[in-house]
Parts: sequence; structure tokens; C-alpha cells
Amino acid sequence: MALMDFIKKQFIDVIQWTEENDGTLAWRFPMAGMEIQSGGTLVVRESQLAVFVNEGKVADVFGPGTHTLTTQTLPVLTYLKNWDKLFESPFKSDVYFFSTRQQIDQKWGTPQPITIRDADFGAVRLRAFGNYAFRIADPKLFHTEISGTRENYTTADIDGQLRGLVLQNISNAVASSGIAFLDLAANQLSFAQALTRQLAPEFEKIGLKLEGMTVQNVSLPEELQKVLDQKIGMGMVGNDMGKFMQYQTAQAIPKFAEGAGSGGVAGDAMGLGAGVALGQVLAQNLAAGLQAQAAPATAAVAAAAGVKPEDVMATLEKLGDLKTKGILTQEEFDAKKAELLKKLV
Repeated sequence: MALMDFIKKQFIDVIQWTEENDGTLAWRFPMAGMEIQSGGTLVVRESQLAVFVNEGKVADVFGPGTHTLTTQTLPVLTYLKNWDKLFESPFKSDVYFFSTRQQIDQKWGTPQPITIRDADFGAVRLRAFGNYAFRIADPKLFHTEISGTRENYTTADIDGQLRGLVLQNISNAVASSGIAFLDLAANQLSFAQALTRQLAPEFEKIGLKLEGMTVQNVSLPEELQKVLDQKIGMGMVGNDMGKFMQYQTAQAIPKFAEGAGSGGVAGDAMGLGAGVALGQVLAQNLAAGLQAQAAPATAAVAAAAGVKPEDVMATLEKLGDLKTKGILTQEEFDAKKAELLKKLV
């Protein structure tokens, strides 16, 4: 029985890989001194590639399908072996299978804050993390550059190398994108696209294809995060400065309330001061709105009465200042304005 087992081991009729372990990128078929039978069958499943290596030299590459191994199907190996006729005896060669499936949810991140150059701020320190997906695109290149003659090569074996590539190219990605860093940080999709464009050629150099990349979080220094928050706030209200002032006031109210509720005379004074300050801001915005609305009507009346419009506007501005400072009430301001308009008539 042992003799029969030994004889069976000598010749291989079918070469295939069932790819049982997740994360395996390259797998060497176990030859163990055996030889491949002439006319044997090579089975390459979908999402696989097979490579024949003869005496350290990469020979033929096979895609998905069932292949009969002859000199016609092994042209490069036939040339390396110097077969001038159809070989009839078994031959020896290493066969490597490569998985071409997408290797998804591969993690990347910055263990420590990294410094990048930026047109607006000169230098920015950030933390970021996300994931990416890749696949083997060129098995010959991957074999010669990365996996080599190892029996088994997995995503865990190359994880550190790929993480290093990501970290090394973040700064170049931001610089080559031509987009201000704050815009990239506010839009993580743009950040991911910039990283993908920068990293894709680096992956290709080792036989890989970068299929996709995500940026799940960007952590900035506190002072820069405040600037980003303001930029996002401005984006919400557009270029309307009146709305922006309202936005800023609304942002400040909770802080003022905290100061007012802290207890004691000092806290009450802070709350009172905050209320006065907010009132002044709102009054200034109201005065500006009234002036803008009254300007066309005032100019028309002044032109009809022969009075200079600039004099009328100057008087209204002074009245507005008095109202803003609390010297005039809203009712008094309205009465003075109506009185001024009657005199123009």
C-alpha cells in the first residue's frame, strides 16, 4: 500500500487551488519532488491566475479556465526547456496561484500626527484613518517584487508595507490636488479621491491595483478645527454678512449663558454684559436694514424737494447711532424719521 501511495505521488494529473483561506494572495502548489504529467490538467477558477516558474524564471501565465498542459499551452516554458518536439515525459516546474479578488476593508491610519504643507496655513498637523481595497493585477510583477518563492503569502504579510505607502503619500496627495487643506478636510470624499490618485501608481509598481479608498475621519488641532467650523458655518449662510452675524451670535449665546449661570455677582455681570452686547449687535443689524430700506424712498423725496440726499442720509445715520446706543427708543427713532420726511415735502 505504501509503495502504491509513493508511485501515485510521483505524477500530478490535476493542478488546482480551492482558495480555502481568506486573505491569501499567493499560494505555491505543493510539488514535494513530484512531476507534472504530460497532458495534465490545470484548473484556474474565476478570480484566480496561475503562473509557471522554471528554475527561478517566470514562464507562462494562465487565466480562468481548464487548460491541458502541452507545448502549445506552455510556449515560454517550452522555449526555456529547449523542447524541439512534443514532450511526452513528466516535467518539473513550480506552479503559483494568485487570488485576484478584491481585498476589502484594509485599514490605514496615522499612529502619530503628521505634518503636511498647505497654501493657507503653511503647515498642518493631522490624524486620519480609513480603509481601502486592492487586488493583484500583475501576478508576474507581484511574484518577482513581493511574494517570491514563499509557500503562502497573505494580506497580513503586506499590510505594513501598504500602510507605509499611504502615510508616505498623504502630504504629496494634498499638494498635488491643488485644493486647500480646509476644503479637503471638510469634504472627506475629495480627500479620499486625492489619496487614490496619488497612491494608484505606487500600487502598480508592485503589481497591485488600488480599487478604492475612504477617509473615515480627519482630526485637526483645536485651533484649526475652529477655523474649519467657521468655514462650514459660512457655507451654510452663504455670503450674507447679516446672516453670518446672526450665526456668530447664535454660536456665542450658549457660552454667555454658561457665564451667566455660573453664580455670584461676577457671573450675573457677565450675563448682563453679554445681553447688552448681543442687544447692540442686533440693534446694529436692524439699523443697517432700516437704512438700506429707507435709502431709495429718501433719495426720491429729497430729489423732489430740492434737498441733498446725502444730508438726509447723514441725519438718519446719526439718529440710527443714537438709537443703537440706547439714547433713542425705536418709537422715538420712527417719529424723528417721519418728522424729517415731512419737512422734506
